[in-house]
Amino acid sequence: ERTITIIYKVVGRGTEQMKGMQAGEVLDILTGLGNGFSTDNDAKRPLLVGGGVGVPPMYNLCKRLQGEGKKPMVILGFNTAAEIFYAEEFRALGVDVYVSTADGSEGTKGFVTDVIREKALSFDYLYTCGPLPMLKALYDATEVDGEFSFEERMGCGFGACMGCSCQTLTGYKRICKDGPVMRKEE
Repeated sequence: ERTITIIYKVVGRGTEQMKGMQAGEVLDILTGLGNGFSTDNDAKRPLLVGGGVGVPPMYNLCKRLQGEGKKPMVILGFNTAAEIFYAEEFRALGVDVYVSTADGSEGTKGFVTDVIREKALSFDYLYTCGPLPMLKALYDATEVDGEFSFEERMGCGFGACMGCSCQTLTGYKRICKDGPVMRKEE
C-alpha cells in the first residue's frame, strides 16, 4: 500500500537519470493527469492491446475488467523478443495472451493487427495504448467501439503549453488534459 512500480524505457535525459536511482530515493512526480480507461460499457469480451511501453496500463485495466466479471484477452506487441515484458504477468491472471514481434523472433510475426487477423479473434470492445502507428492501424482494422490511450510527450501537464496537442476527428486535443484516453469516435 505504500509502494509504486514505475515501468519506463530510457529515451532521454530524465529516464536516463531514473535508471541510476536506487530504492528509497525521492522522486518528484506529477500524476493523475487527464483521464483513464472507462469500464462502464456492455463489453463481455474486451480486447486489450499494448504496444511497447503501452503495455503497463493494460495490466491494471485487465485486473479491473476481470473484477467486473468480464473476460478480457490481451495482445502485446514488440519489435523483438528481447523487448518482451509482462507477458507472464498477464498469463498469471488467467487471460488469453498473444504476442507479436515485428521481426518474428517470438509469437506472431508482424504487428498486433496480424494477430487479430490470423487468430480470427472475436471481441466486443477495444482498449489500446501504444505508439501512434499502432493506434492508427488498430483504428482501421477494427469495427468495434473502443478507447485509445496516446503516448505523447507532455511539457507542462496542465494543457497550457500545447506541446502535446494532436489532431483528432473532433478537432485538436491536448493529451495531458483532454486525454490521454480518447474514445474511438474521437
